[in-house]
Amino acid sequence: MPAIQKIMAYTESNMLPLGTQAPDFELPDTVSGQIRRLEELASDKATVVMFLCNHCPYVLYVNPEIVKVAEEYGARGVAFIGISSNDATAYPEDGPEQMRRHAKEVGYPFPYLYDETQEVARTYDAACTPDFYVFDGDRRLVYRGQLDDSRPKRNPVPATGADLRAALDAVLEGRPVSEQQRPSGGCNIKWKM
Repeated sequence: MPAIQKIMAYTESNMLPLGTQAPDFELPDTVSGQIRRLEELASDKATVVMFLCNHCPYVLYVNPEIVKVAEEYGARGVAFIGISSNDATAYPEDGPEQMRRHAKEVGYPFPYLYDETQEVARTYDAACTPDFYVFDGDRRLVYRGQLDDSRPKRNPVPATGADLRAALDAVLEGRPVSEQQRPSGGCNIKWKM
């Protein structure tokens, strides 16, 4: 039987229409072992849904900044949720046990959920890792796209979280989020064949 070819192509995020209601989900949290729902995790201030994975160099590059932003804005009432939707059969490094270990090593201060069926990624129209979605207190999409301009190799400037921070500041201050939003870019989600 031929080996499965692992394809890691640079992919930009799809831009889900602003105003979209956050699709609900029910997924296992690889850290706590509990089944978690968006309904219980979301904040009445803002909620950030992030599609991540353990091995993507784009995620690894920005992980320290993701943790900083989540800690800083989590203290201000923003909810953060990490989801991995990669095919763990073809990419065992993205399996639930590895996710749990990775979340602890990196210090994720948020649940890290496993989307085994990939249905959640499809309902969010997620395309890459990392991919960021910000929903307001009514769970309406106000931002989707990049953390900031940093990309390993493509633009290896230090990660600042500037774009995500600007969106969160606007939501928390009751201002409209700028509609000038740039797609995220990274590894394609590893879809099941």
